[in-house]
Amino acid sequence: MLENIDLSRKVGKAEYKRTKDRLELKLAALQRRAIDLNIPVIIIFEGWHAAGKGRMINELILPLDPRGFDVHSALPPNDEEALRPFLWRFWIKTPARGRITIFDRCWYRRILYDWADGIIKPEDLPLAYQDIISFERQLADDGNIIIKFFLHITKAEQKHRFDKLRKQTLTAWRVTQVDIKRHKQYDRYRTVIEDMLAQTDSDFAPWTIIEAHDRRFASLKILSVVVNTLENYIADIERAAPPSRKTETATLDESLHMSILDKVDLTREMKRPAYRKQLKRKQKRLRQLEHEIYVHRVPVVIVFEGWDAAGKGGNIRRLTQRLDPRGYEVVSVAAPNDIEKAHHYLWRFWTRIPKAGHITIFDRSWYGRVLVERLEGFCSKLEWQRAYREINEMEKHLSHSGTVLLKFWLHIHPDEQLRRFRERQRIPHKQWKITDEDWRNREKWDAYKTVVEEMLFRTSTPVAPWIIVESNCKRNARIKVLDTVIAAIEQRLNQVRRSKGKVRFQPGRSAYRPQHLY
Repeated sequence: MLENIDLSRKVGKAEYKRTKDRLELKLAALQRRAIDLNIPVIIIFEGWHAAGKGRMINELILPLDPRGFDVHSALPPNDEEALRPFLWRFWIKTPARGRITIFDRCWYRRILYDWADGIIKPEDLPLAYQDIISFERQLADDGNIIIKFFLHITKAEQKHRFDKLRKQTLTAWRVTQVDIKRHKQYDRYRTVIEDMLAQTDSDFAPWTIIEAHDRRFASLKILSVVVNTLENYIADIERAAPPSRKTETATLDESLHMSILDKVDLTREMKRPAYRKQLKRKQKRLRQLEHEIYVHRVPVVIVFEGWDAAGKGGNIRRLTQRLDPRGYEVVSVAAPNDIEKAHHYLWRFWTRIPKAGHITIFDRSWYGRVLVERLEGFCSKLEWQRAYREINEMEKHLSHSGTVLLKFWLHIHPDEQLRRFRERQRIPHKQWKITDEDWRNREKWDAYKTVVEEMLFRTSTPVAPWIIVESNCKRNARIKVLDTVIAAIEQRLNQVRRSKGKVRFQPGRSAYRPQHLY
């Protein structure tokens, strides 16, 4: 691919200035229009070292309103970033609607350096590609314009630029021993780059190769691509009718009428003496495991979903009662605020993903998109249908990154819910727990049950299965949750022990991950 690129292309000075002035005026106007239409834009610059990425970024942003864009340089991950799944640091920097984010290098470091330098194994490369493609598709589906540039120069041109930089005292630092080593392996890296370009070129995030020998030609091509992409996207939006936000009727295909919840045995009980004895012992064991996961840098994510009054809060309290509060966080999920609404709906959950060695417990979660948001018409049919795939992809990436992920659906009978509602109304110190919204939701029990069944069916996967907790008896539910959490953490720690210390956190890499995963 790259050997067929014509790197001799040039632009004269007069033509450059004339064309550049025209494109800059258009770009400034398009930025303002993108703000009006709430369009988020992501522009990626990858390329050979010394190909001119910094200079091209500077020329691109000169006509833009500086209040409307951010530039991020993707250096090797710092200690905080290295303790998270590798996409975390890019998710949290994705633009709000109406803003432009420019990345000087980005998530492609995973391919260009981690794989090429042997940090991840070749057999694990498909997982890296899978996560990157899923990430870009999720952003594109949510309305992000993604423009990807690769700045190409020959090996001889790179050496010439290195020599020029090293001759100047003020620029010599820019050429490191690692750069020189990679320059000597230019042909090997070119093979990696060509595979990356072929694997990750898509209709929603295509690559544009920039012939970067001539600065003026490269600058004009970048400006032209950005202007044309924005013009076409904005024209498509303005021609299209506004998306429907009507409430969706909860319906399932006949093949999905599996009565998952109807098969749950809600008669299971536990007597109080046995409960108290087991609770104390299991809480003590969980506290021990909290220290072990910190030592071995294992992140844990626990999701609680369930009916109103099913006992989510009580389960979370018993789960955390004896834990060190410095090692866990409980995230209570409510309706998104204005900042959260300006991003992809998964963005606000990515910002709360724990670093390695810590526990995050979600009291409700990203599943709101396919439950309340779907049923109450807060998102379109296309958005909640797409969410099944996006959620599965997110959870798969968390699993790839070594996260222990547990998802609990707390199930109760409608009669038991009614009993608890009335108890909350009767007891003064519990009245804050019951609202008019709870009663309104109860009237939609059958509709909610339908969407819950579809959620369980479509998002229970081998890496992130749903655990249905029989919660008519609160004591039974709490012990089952504790047992499940303990067993899952012990299983992951056993993987670490079997590795004989070979799998552990290393600065500059993603958080702990099992040997068979990248």
